[in-house]
Amino acid sequence: MQTASDRHEYPAHWEADVVLRDGGTARIRPITAEDADRLVSFYEQVSDESKYYRFFAPYPRLSAKDVHRFTHHDFVDRVGLAATIGGEFIATVRYDRIGAAGQPAGAGTSDEAEVAFLVQDAHQGRGVASALLEHIAAVARERGIRRFTAEVLPANTKMIKVFTDAGYTQKRSFEDGVVRLEFDIEPTDRSLAVQRAREQRAEGRSVRRLLVPGSVAVVGVGRAPGGVGRSILDHIRDGGFTGRLHAVNRAFEAGRTEIAGVPAHRSVREIDGPVDLAVVAVPAEHVPGVVTECGEHGVQGLVVISAGYAESGPEGRERQRALVRHARAYGMRIIGPNAFGIVNTSPGVRLNASLAPEMPRPGRIGMFAQSGAIGIALLSRLHRRGGGVTGTTGVSTFVSSGNRADVSGNDVLQYWYDDPDTDVALMYLESIGNPRKFTRLARRTAAAKPLVVVQGAGSAPQGHAVRATRLPHATVSALLRQAGVIRVDTITELVDTGLLLARQPLPSGPRVAILGNSESLGVLTYDRCLAEGLRPQPPRDLTTAASAEDFRAALAQALADETSDAVVVTAIPALGEGATEDAALAAALQSAAEAAPGKPVLVVHVELGGLAEALSAAASTGPQAAPGTATPATAPAAPATAPAAPATGPGALTASTTAAAPQTTPAQPSDAAPPRPAAGPRLIPAYPAAERAVRALAEAVRYGQWRREAADPGKVPEYDDIDERGAAELIRTLLARGQGLTLGPEETCELLGRYGVHVRRALPAPTPDTAAEAARSLGYPVALKATAPHLRHRADLGGVRLDLADEEQLRRAYAELTELFGKPEELRPVVQAMAPRGVDTVVRAVIDPAAGAVLSFGLAGAASQLLDDMAHRLVPVTGREATSMVRSIRTAPLLFGWRGSAPVDTPALEELLLRVSRLVDDHPEVVAVTLEPAVVAPRGVSVLSASVRLAPPPARDDLGPRTLPAY
Repeated sequence: MQTASDRHEYPAHWEADVVLRDGGTARIRPITAEDADRLVSFYEQVSDESKYYRFFAPYPRLSAKDVHRFTHHDFVDRVGLAATIGGEFIATVRYDRIGAAGQPAGAGTSDEAEVAFLVQDAHQGRGVASALLEHIAAVARERGIRRFTAEVLPANTKMIKVFTDAGYTQKRSFEDGVVRLEFDIEPTDRSLAVQRAREQRAEGRSVRRLLVPGSVAVVGVGRAPGGVGRSILDHIRDGGFTGRLHAVNRAFEAGRTEIAGVPAHRSVREIDGPVDLAVVAVPAEHVPGVVTECGEHGVQGLVVISAGYAESGPEGRERQRALVRHARAYGMRIIGPNAFGIVNTSPGVRLNASLAPEMPRPGRIGMFAQSGAIGIALLSRLHRRGGGVTGTTGVSTFVSSGNRADVSGNDVLQYWYDDPDTDVALMYLESIGNPRKFTRLARRTAAAKPLVVVQGAGSAPQGHAVRATRLPHATVSALLRQAGVIRVDTITELVDTGLLLARQPLPSGPRVAILGNSESLGVLTYDRCLAEGLRPQPPRDLTTAASAEDFRAALAQALADETSDAVVVTAIPALGEGATEDAALAAALQSAAEAAPGKPVLVVHVELGGLAEALSAAASTGPQAAPGTATPATAPAAPATAPAAPATGPGALTASTTAAAPQTTPAQPSDAAPPRPAAGPRLIPAYPAAERAVRALAEAVRYGQWRREAADPGKVPEYDDIDERGAAELIRTLLARGQGLTLGPEETCELLGRYGVHVRRALPAPTPDTAAEAARSLGYPVALKATAPHLRHRADLGGVRLDLADEEQLRRAYAELTELFGKPEELRPVVQAMAPRGVDTVVRAVIDPAAGAVLSFGLAGAASQLLDDMAHRLVPVTGREATSMVRSIRTAPLLFGWRGSAPVDTPALEELLLRVSRLVDDHPEVVAVTLEPAVVAPRGVSVLSASVRLAPPPARDDLGPRTLPAY
């Protein structure tokens, strides 16, 4: 046993679960004296070649001295970590602090350490060493080590590659037949890029193992029809799953070999051959035994349908944590518990491991829902006609995560990012467990394919583990939009927008042409376009006598018009029209649209079920090319096994997205957006109401604008007068006083001044005489302000007197304030030199533990507060983003000469935003900054009041090694 003399406290926070390169998981933890037997067993399974590479000589077994050395650590100067699966070691890494001559050294005398790895041969090539390097480097930085050295034999190319591919700046030398590597272990832009690329590949593959299994076992299959397990087995079988399927129930009678035509087993252990995925539908108390069976059989992942976990209360929450720990110990990932299931419509898979009774039609839309009920609604809306949605719309993959104990929306985004079968991603999120990571992944995904999200505004469901955030829901929504997320409010809007994006090219601008055979419907569409911020042209009325050819000619003309970016066609039925006329109109619209593939076309129809059906007939969700890049091509029709849709009902949005042929895409560089597959037939979505069509179009316009801006996001500017080093020294001095403090006025002015933000002096005025003295030192005219908390920033209450030109006016104003509001000690009056007149604004920056540093801007005053009219951006803010912030608030016209007022100096305001952004980005100890008011005049900006709060910065897990959320 280790004693207190040769060890420090066990660092439990170093324990972590990681996803490996192939999608499996492993646990990384410190090695202790209790691991002696595990270490010996591990070493016995390593090949002689790997032992030779580790020790530079034949080393068949470890001596007792070796075992003691490799298991006894002080967790400061000597540290060992192990990667484990099923509790057994699969790899180890250790560092020993060394001095300049390579001899052992102690903390405080050296910041260099020698590092060495050993990976079991059976697990080489899985990225284990790369993950261990990230974690041992983080441990070393925590213990004051800044540089690693490693000696490697030239023939050990795999280990050399681990070091060279890590992204650190290295120095390499060759001496005495050994390659010596030296590298600093502080994260760099390149090392973070490498780490995140590995994260994307690993997490994407971990989801692929669940969605593309070669064999599936359903555990908990009832002997009689009905019940959850039996239903899921039937759904997988009836859906045409292309792999091997097994039914498992320990209650099966001995000798039973099949049930419902599927091989039957009493245990997963009895299955002959590998099992990739287990769907678990047994009572919660029996799940641990099933997990053990699956882990010992080598199952790669679990979908846990069983309920009775965190959604049921504290006891269930502990049961859920134990479930995740248990599964990860065997390298398995979990969807669920309390999940609705998963679906993959790819012709090569055809997996319906869900409670949905019918296999959804194949298509190009990926769907993720945390709620089973919402998942049912989404699948239903994308499958049937009626209820406001289309008839033959298809999905590529569907995941319902239930309690989201392990696999989350972040993981599914990683999979969708380079999934060639998914063109549009739809997500219903009741909570966001890691907003900082979700925002990062969403930004990258949205640059390649549209991401449409409905986010619940209430508290997180009981079963969800969510990081605490102090940001209001509206702020989080604004940050998602900044990341390119198409944020909608309802499931109807989610589907409406997703269908448009799946079928039509992105509009290149907000100009909308409107044409149709109903003047009133055209006017209604025009009004909705204005309300959504679009720029509609006057509607063109074709009259109710318009023929299909009239529609075709008008649409062709509108599409050819360079002054429009999208076309909305409105249609009402004429007396006596039937299916023939509907089909003719649909064919005419399709013909015109296909001749001009660069602009989106939408249809708003009234009681034209035949038209909607005709528009969706014999079409597919073939991916759409970027505007003007590809010619539509024919795609195969939907499989004959696809269930028929019921007839169109009232209020139906009708158009179809049926199966497209699977596409193969060559491997892409990890940092490149995956290419869009070739274009398929162009589908025209039809909406039963103008407001739904226009809202979807407006979201597409905003997303298209974001895509264009994201291609050139701008730069974070440099300012010559910023004193970053001086600010750091000042912050260090101030924090020496305590863990967290709000700075006084002088300290606030000094710190902000280091970043070129100058606050106008405000001198305390506890008496009329001191007020007069302060005014004389500042120079007239002055302002007299009450700074008591209940009067601060409340000019509407009368606690401010402006433009006091002399001492007489000042004393009179002082008397009025004290008469109205109380004694000077209650009012805390101050005197301040008058700033040039302008528009009062407020600038804030906060560091949120979940989302990171956020910069906010708006106009000061009650109206903006009531309307929540603030713009928000993640720090650091670029010049382009600062310009966008200023113009994005609803009250922005006040800055640009509204109603004949003088426009103010918005470039100076943007510079102020950028300087505050730089301050909080450069110094994470600055956890809150408020400038209120900052008066923007026709020339310049004056900060009249400011506050700054300092604290030790919150931990940045996005800069540390890759880990799964802890349980």
